[in-house]
Amino acid sequence: MVSLPQPSLLHSAVTVPCLCCRKGKDQFDNLEKHTQWGIDVLEKYIKFVKERTEIELSYAKQLRNLSKKYQPKKNSKEEEEYRYTSTRAFLATLNEMNDYAGQHEVISENMTSLITAELTRYVQELKQERKSHFHDGRKAQQHIETCWKQLEASKRRFERDCKEADRAQQYFEKMDADINVTKADVEKARQQAQLRHQMAEDSKAEYSSTLQKFNSEQHEHYYTHIPNIFQKIQEMEERRIVRIGESMKTFAEVDRQVIPIIGKCLDEITKAAESVDHKNDSQMVIEAFKSGFEPPGDVDFEDFTQPMKRTVSESSLSNSRGDGKSEPKFGSKSKGKLWPFIKKNKIIETLLGTKLSLKLGAGPEDFSNLPPEQRRKKLQQKVDELNRDIQKEMDSRDALTKMKDVYIKNPQMGDAASVDHRLAELGQNIEKLRLEVQKFEGWLAEVEGRLPARSEQPRRQSGVYEAQNASGVNSCAQDRESSPDGSYTEEQSQETEMKVPATDFDDEFDDEEPLPTIGTCKALYTFEGQNEGTISVAEGEMLYVIEEDKGDGWTRIRRNEDEEGYVPTSYVEVYLDKNAKDVHKPLQKISE
Repeated sequence: MVSLPQPSLLHSAVTVPCLCCRKGKDQFDNLEKHTQWGIDVLEKYIKFVKERTEIELSYAKQLRNLSKKYQPKKNSKEEEEYRYTSTRAFLATLNEMNDYAGQHEVISENMTSLITAELTRYVQELKQERKSHFHDGRKAQQHIETCWKQLEASKRRFERDCKEADRAQQYFEKMDADINVTKADVEKARQQAQLRHQMAEDSKAEYSSTLQKFNSEQHEHYYTHIPNIFQKIQEMEERRIVRIGESMKTFAEVDRQVIPIIGKCLDEITKAAESVDHKNDSQMVIEAFKSGFEPPGDVDFEDFTQPMKRTVSESSLSNSRGDGKSEPKFGSKSKGKLWPFIKKNKIIETLLGTKLSLKLGAGPEDFSNLPPEQRRKKLQQKVDELNRDIQKEMDSRDALTKMKDVYIKNPQMGDAASVDHRLAELGQNIEKLRLEVQKFEGWLAEVEGRLPARSEQPRRQSGVYEAQNASGVNSCAQDRESSPDGSYTEEQSQETEMKVPATDFDDEFDDEEPLPTIGTCKALYTFEGQNEGTISVAEGEMLYVIEEDKGDGWTRIRRNEDEEGYVPTSYVEVYLDKNAKDVHKPLQKISE
C-alpha cells in the first residue's frame, strides 16, 4: 500500500496580510494634502507681497503728484516768490518728498524682483518636484500591490491543489479497501492520487518562491523605496519652509535698506526748515520794494494869530515830492497863482491822474516810470539778460564758424558758402544786442550815479551846489534822457523851504515877486498839459526852470511871466545855472 504525504503538512505556508499596503497609501494621501497646503500658503504670501508692491507704487505716485502740484511754475510769478528762505525751504521739502517717493518705488521694485518673481518661479519648480515624488510613490505602491496580488493567486492555487490531493488520497484509500474493485481500478486511483500530490508539491514550491519574492519586494518597498520618497518629500517641504522664511526676511531687509536714504530726506527737510531766516526774508522784502525816495519834510507851522504875516506852509503836493517843495507864490501872475486856492486833495488827484494816464500805456524802455531802486534792479536784469543773449549768439556763431572750417577742409561734407548768410545774421544780431547793452548800461550808470551810496546819507548832493543850498538853490540832475512815457525820476535832491514874506493880504497877489529862475530846459517831446497845474510844451521849445524835480517825476517851468506849470521831468532836458538869479536871459542865446 502506497503512503502519500499528509495534507496537513501542506498548510504550513506563511500568509501575509494586505493591511500594510492600505496604510502606506493612506500616508501618501496625507502627505499629498499637506504639501498642497504648503504650496497654497506660499502662493498666498506671493499675493500678499504683490499687493504690498502695488500699494507702494500707488503711494509713490501720489507723493510725486503732490510734489508736482505745489512746484512753482516756470516763468511765472510763483517762481519769483521762491527767493525767500521760507519758500526755498518749502521747495526743498517738495524736492525731498519727490526723493522720498522714489524710495517707495525702490521698495516696490526690490520686492517684485527679489520676492514675487523668485517665489513665483520657485512655486512652479516646487509643483514639478512634488508631482515627480508622488508619481514615484504611486508607482512603488502599484508595484507592491501587483506583487501582493501575485502572491495571493499563488497561495490560492496551492490551497486548491492541496484540497484536490486530499480528495484523491481519500478516493484511493477507499478503492484500495474495497475487495470488489479490480486491481486495475485501484492502480488508476493510486496514480491519480500521486498526480494530485505532485501538483500540490509544485504549487507549494511556486507559492514559496512567490512568497519569498514578495517579502523581498515588500522589504525593499518599506525600507528603501518609500523612505527615500518620504525623505525627498520632507526635504522639499523643508526647503519650502526655509524659502518662505527667507522671503519674509528679505521683505524686512528691503524696507530696512531704504531707511537710511529716507532718513537723509527727512534730515534735508529739517535742514531746510532750520535755514529759514526771518531777518533775511524781511530784508529781501525791503530791497524788493524800497523806492529810493526820501520821506517828506516837516510841515511848517502856520501862525493864524498874525493874519497879515502868514507863512505859506508846504502842501500835500510838496510832501509827496520829497524834501518839501514850496508852494507857488501868491504874487505870481501865472497859472500857478491859483494853486493855493485849490484843495490839497484835488491837487493830488490831478497829478495822480496825469501819472496814471502815463502808466496806462506800455512801460517805458528805460523803466523811468519806476522808483530809483526798482529801476536800477530792472535795468541790471535787462543788461544781464542781453549779455546772456549775446553769449548765446556768439556760441552759435563760433559753432557755425567751426562748421564752415570743416566744410572748407572737406567740401564733400557740405557747402561752406551756405553758412555765410547765417553768420552775417548772427553778426548783425550781436551788434544790435551790444548797442542795446550800451544803451541800458548808460541808463544804469545814470541811475547808479544818482542813487545814494549804501553807507552814506540817503541823499547824495552835488558838490558844485552844496554852497548854494544855504541860499535856497538845490542840486539838480543833468542830461536827462528818459522816454516820454516815464512819470518818475531817480534823483533825490534837497531844496530849502521858501517862505513868502509877510505882506498885506490885499496886496499879496499883486505885489509878490515870481519864483526865481534856476536854469533853462529844452522840451524833448511834446506834452499836452490838460490837467490843472500842468503846462503844455512843444518839442524843441526852450523854457525857464523855476523848480527842479524832487523825486516825483515833475519839474516846474515857466514860459513867460504869465504862463508856468509842471511837466514830466523825462520830457525835458534841464540846464541849471550855477549863479541862478531871477533874470530872464534870452533863450536864443542860451540855446546857442
